[in-house]
Amino acid sequence: MKRVNKSGDIRSNIHAGGKPEKTKMTDQILELAEIVRPKLVQDGMFLVGIDIVGNKLMEINVFSPGGLNVMGEMYQTDFAVEVVKSIEKKVHYNNTYEDYLFNSRLATM
Repeated sequence: MKRVNKSGDIRSNIHAGGKPEKTKMTDQILELAEIVRPKLVQDGMFLVGIDIVGNKLMEINVFSPGGLNVMGEMYQTDFAVEVVKSIEKKVHYNNTYEDYLFNSRLATM
């Protein structure tokens, strides 16, 4: 999703009046995501938000990736259902294999 700021405001945050717009995934966006992916997986990150402006990675939101509800409305897809299913699967594996699976392994399951 692309956030567009209000005229005259440098911020594009939705809570600050920015408007979400559909956007196309580009090779450049995928390349930036692939650069940070190994470190995020190594650290056990499962769901993160990556803020990209132009060709620059601006921020990685690991505690509150946000935007799923807005993207769900835009693309008429309930992303939350799949996220919850995946988390439930990870909890099940973690409970089943106890201390055998580390977050870095669970992040990719």
